[in-house]
Amino acid sequence: MSQQDLTSDMLTRIRNAVRNHAPTATCLNNKLNRGVAQVLADEGFIDGFDVIDDGRQGRLDVHLRYGERGENVINMIKRESKPARRIYMKVDELPRPLGGLGIVIVSTSSGVMSDRLCREKKVGGEVVATVA
Repeated sequence: MSQQDLTSDMLTRIRNAVRNHAPTATCLNNKLNRGVAQVLADEGFIDGFDVIDDGRQGRLDVHLRYGERGENVINMIKRESKPARRIYMKVDELPRPLGGLGIVIVSTSSGVMSDRLCREKKVGGEVVATVA
């Protein structure tokens, strides 16, 4: 089975796992997915991730994070730029989801980073996803 948009598949698997209160979400491994998982870990939306070699492409086991009483840390995760419609923004055009409580994941020439880091480094790029 071939996947067209592996990042969209990853975000959907995380969204479904959060809805079911699963401890982990298993996703396919590629460079963009590792970057998205690293940004989610750096911003505190997930506890971390493991790269597992299965002899083919590999897998990412994303360890989801929940609050003290079991509330969801990730309330909304949405794919913005799609293969049929890419969205590029300059650094001053990047949105601030929930007034700065959420993040925008941006793929830049310097790697995948959050909107906060993009503003610090003054670099724009392709808007991959919005997480709140």
